[in-house]
Amino acid sequence: MSTGDDDNHGDPLQQQPEEEDGGGYGDVAVGGGLFSVPGYEWADVAALGPDVAGRAVRVRGAAHAVRAVGRRVAFLVLRQGSSTVQCVVGGGGGGGGGDAGVARFAAGLSRESVVDVAGVVSLPREPVRGTTQQEVEIQVKKLYCISKATPNLPISVDDAARSEEDVVKAKAAGEQLVHVGQDKRLDFRVIDLRTPANQAIFRVQCEIENIFRQVLLSEGFVGIHTPKLIGGSSEGGAAVFKLDYNGQPACLAQSPQLHKQMAICGGFERVFEVGPVFRAEDSNTHRHLCEFVGLDMEMAIKDHYSEVCDVVDRLFVAMFDHLNKNCAKELEVINRQYPFEPLKETDRSTTS
Repeated sequence: MSTGDDDNHGDPLQQQPEEEDGGGYGDVAVGGGLFSVPGYEWADVAALGPDVAGRAVRVRGAAHAVRAVGRRVAFLVLRQGSSTVQCVVGGGGGGGGGDAGVARFAAGLSRESVVDVAGVVSLPREPVRGTTQQEVEIQVKKLYCISKATPNLPISVDDAARSEEDVVKAKAAGEQLVHVGQDKRLDFRVIDLRTPANQAIFRVQCEIENIFRQVLLSEGFVGIHTPKLIGGSSEGGAAVFKLDYNGQPACLAQSPQLHKQMAICGGFERVFEVGPVFRAEDSNTHRHLCEFVGLDMEMAIKDHYSEVCDVVDRLFVAMFDHLNKNCAKELEVINRQYPFEPLKETDRSTTS
């Protein structure tokens, strides 16, 4: 990797990419280390809005789509997580080697290649369709390819993000859309994880765990961690995964039930756990999972079992209120690919 300055050759932060046609764009050499782009601040795509118009930013993401318009202009849709923004390459915007050179470089990027874009946030004449950040775009000044993707990937993010409903409607209309099956999704999980729905699912899952902990901690519960490798069944009626433990029979825990009860008898009064659950159930339905993350709680009862019901009621109301308030965007994204009915809660003021 050439830096243009021998004095800085040993400092990875000062190394620069192998620029083409005099600078402004090019590939970053493999193993070349980090490099700086003076004058541009790192920014997240999700944070780009009209309030930062005119700011010089540097953004790293995947080349979601590239479209050339003539010889001197190309439009690059940059994806970062579940957020996308349009980047205008050329057209007098930048590239030390001229608009034609940088536009040609952008048009040659394979989809899913990781790129660094340095440019100025601007307001488009009209909202940008097909991106999450519709009110802004980036006028590209510098464009570097950090990691090239294979030109012909086994699946595309667009195909993997398509809903079953869209495929069925297209088929009924005599059209044909690519359907990515579950086996292929799992074979190429790294690409499948990049779909907006999967990005949203993991974020919602994280929020569920966080609010579960917060509510129970506020109710006086203590978080515990119980063994997952045990000597026998911990809950009746559920099959277990058996294994050999240094010559002794053992199994994976299908529930923390026994250990939760031990904690209560040990004087903890109220405990909860977020952890893996393993169940060797030979059933091929969506309601039977061999492995999942369990949200478990246990509490001592002072007067009546309704005490447990009250805690559970407050817990679920708080969880769903939190998701509706803090994950509205993610739920909308998930609903587009995996439609579901919104959960409706009865107004407590109208119930006794």
